[in-house]
Amino acid sequence: MTLKQTSLHSVHAAAGAKLVDFGGWDMPLHYGSQLDEHHAVRTGAGMFDVSHMCTVDVRGAPCRDFLRYLLANDIDKLTVSGKALYSCMLNPDGGVIDDLIVYYLNEEFFRLVINAGTAEKDLTWMEKIRHEKNFSVTITPRRDLAMIAVQGPEAREKFWQACPAWKAATENLKPFFAQLQGEVMVARTGYTGEDGFEVSLPAEQAAALWADLQQAGVRPCGLGARDTLRLEAGMNLYGNEMGDTISPLDAGLAWTVSLKDERDFVGRAALLAQGQRFEFFGLVLLNKGVMRVHQTVITAHGTGELTSGTFSPTLGVSIAMARLPLGVQPGDEVQVDIRGKALPARVVKLPFVRQGKILVSVS
Repeated sequence: MTLKQTSLHSVHAAAGAKLVDFGGWDMPLHYGSQLDEHHAVRTGAGMFDVSHMCTVDVRGAPCRDFLRYLLANDIDKLTVSGKALYSCMLNPDGGVIDDLIVYYLNEEFFRLVINAGTAEKDLTWMEKIRHEKNFSVTITPRRDLAMIAVQGPEAREKFWQACPAWKAATENLKPFFAQLQGEVMVARTGYTGEDGFEVSLPAEQAAALWADLQQAGVRPCGLGARDTLRLEAGMNLYGNEMGDTISPLDAGLAWTVSLKDERDFVGRAALLAQGQRFEFFGLVLLNKGVMRVHQTVITAHGTGELTSGTFSPTLGVSIAMARLPLGVQPGDEVQVDIRGKALPARVVKLPFVRQGKILVSVS
């Protein structure tokens, strides 16, 4: 299979990045030291090529009605231009087709950013809903756009150093808001638990921006560091924490599901019928070792499963996210089956780290 390439692929190759298959895309895992890249984002500024993510423009007068039905979160929370909302898109059984961010630009223009590995499935599903419910909207994947995420406590200042013309437009931009000017959109969003921007721009302009950011002191980072950063920040990964057979209620995402009003949306009836079937928490390993996805968790209430696990560079211990039996509570001690050994771990509330601060006890 021929892997897809972003517009920055040659830049990554020239920099000596270790390239790997990620959702059908040839993407940088790291540029030498995944650990150093992780710390660069926690303490300074790092940047990621996230152009494999798919931007989708939804246009037409009934945009809001279409998204009211398509998404589990309440699109009517979006009333100010540029405001963003995180939501899941569900199937009729209540499973998660994808998680995404939707930006409100005006009543006839919403922008979605969907995951790389699910993009074709997502677009097929959106078109199916549009056709079945006769919504007169257009759904346009914007593969002509690249996306660069600049993340870390120094990210915004270094972005302005590289792009001084954008400072006035974005220095008062609140978290989960975006500013669109022409074909360039700067959003104060991210997937690391740190502050920063995600910049969408024409693909042919991406290499110049990457070089300008690097000149300003922003460190290139690969998807390896992005994964350890998001796990520390307690952020779900599609295919791990959630998927087609996993309800958002069982993936720690009940806060993204709006069931308070009578609005109908795909999957609503199934969620109401099923309710919550699992707890979703973090784990801190109390012994040496590393927790990994799919390992079994033994609790007083039954067994659970790790959905993601790694060694945390910030905490200096192994951490994980887990789907656990109902009744498990933060503070409980459980055991994780690691290569046939039952090792003790403590249940904690997520996240582990946010804005550079450690939020859980590791002792």
